[in-house]
Amino acid sequence: MSSREAVTVIGLGAMGSTMAEVFLAAGHPTTVWNRTAGKAGKLVAAGAAEAATAAEAVAAGNLVVISQVDYAAMDDSLAGAELEGRVLVNLSSDNPDRLRAASLAVADRGGTLVTGGIMVPPPGIGQPGAYVFYSGPAEAVEAHRETLQLLGRADYMGTDPGLAMLYYQAMLNMFWTTLTSYMYSAALVGTADVGPEQLRPYAAALLTDMADEGPMGYLKILTTEIAQGVYPGEENNLHMQAVGSEHVVDAFEQVGLDTGMPRALAALFASADAAGHGRDGLGALTEAIRKPAA
Repeated sequence: MSSREAVTVIGLGAMGSTMAEVFLAAGHPTTVWNRTAGKAGKLVAAGAAEAATAAEAVAAGNLVVISQVDYAAMDDSLAGAELEGRVLVNLSSDNPDRLRAASLAVADRGGTLVTGGIMVPPPGIGQPGAYVFYSGPAEAVEAHRETLQLLGRADYMGTDPGLAMLYYQAMLNMFWTTLTSYMYSAALVGTADVGPEQLRPYAAALLTDMADEGPMGYLKILTTEIAQGVYPGEENNLHMQAVGSEHVVDAFEQVGLDTGMPRALAALFASADAAGHGRDGLGALTEAIRKPAA
């Protein structure tokens, strides 16, 4: 019999199935359950126990890891389960307030909710570089840290149940917009029969420069400006960049490409300019984001 703690995994999509595989490979007795039958065969063959109901799955151990489409799915799945003394670690996506409400609801039923956001796709779970944001009761995270870190580095963000999702959504926002910007740019140069392989080195160099920790690193400079609320614009003011952003929209429009993303960016620039930040630097966009125009 294994000396490792028992784990239940609820939700056997690509994420949940991979999590269960990681726990099994590390020697944890693993019980699995999915709302749609027929997804547990491979896991059962690897040693998992398939529960007949969600209530049975929760009863199998104190640590329940949930990977479903959203928090409503957890509510539906666990409606008849006994949560007293159980630690639910929900790695599903939703909005921060939804996580806060779920934490109170689970506590009312005698359980503890740890909220989380896993920052890798399924193949990266348990691999070097994987990490997970967690929030909620610190003692619950620490009690199960050894097991949870099998999925990736466990970064505890604080007691507010919404914090893990705030970090998760913030990182997804940067990931999606950065890659989507690259797709837009590749499409733009592509209208002149320039292949994406010719653009990639310049895009890679830009991302490297942004992340540089030296005095000229854009991300480091911007972080300081946001923290201090001071946005120097003597060398490159926001008004000139707002004008330039309209030129970017024109370029996309002239070649018949979608202008949704560049037009949205130009509108944000124009809003900050109109609000009186034209002589400030690019970081002043932060103020337009914090105080959106009516």
